[in-house]
Amino acid sequence: MNPIDGNALLLAAAKASVGPQLLPDLVEHVQDDLGPRLGEYRRRYELVHEDEESCVFFVEAGHWEEVSARLRLERRETNAVERAHTEHLRRVGSELGRRGEFETALEIREAVVVGKED
Repeated sequence: MNPIDGNALLLAAAKASVGPQLLPDLVEHVQDDLGPRLGEYRRRYELVHEDEESCVFFVEAGHWEEVSARLRLERRETNAVERAHTEHLRRVGSELGRRGEFETALEIREAVVVGKED
């Protein structure tokens, strides 16, 4: 399951240093790790948006480095996945009229999108 909005994926792929055909697989690989941790994310981090498919959280700076180390991702893969999660947050922020608030938060925190298990 891929919790990232398709348009956010396209935008992230255009800016990322990985091929656009690779990014959905990377995001899905990360989701496989994050999905079972949804309860932990709910307890530890600020939930900024939830819908029927996913939850979007603000996490501490450096969080993606931890995920990357756990999953043994290359730096460019980590950057691409982080960018996809950030672009998803920005799209949500635009839809909710909270983009400015979210952009300010991104100066000191990172975004993580966790898909809900079926």
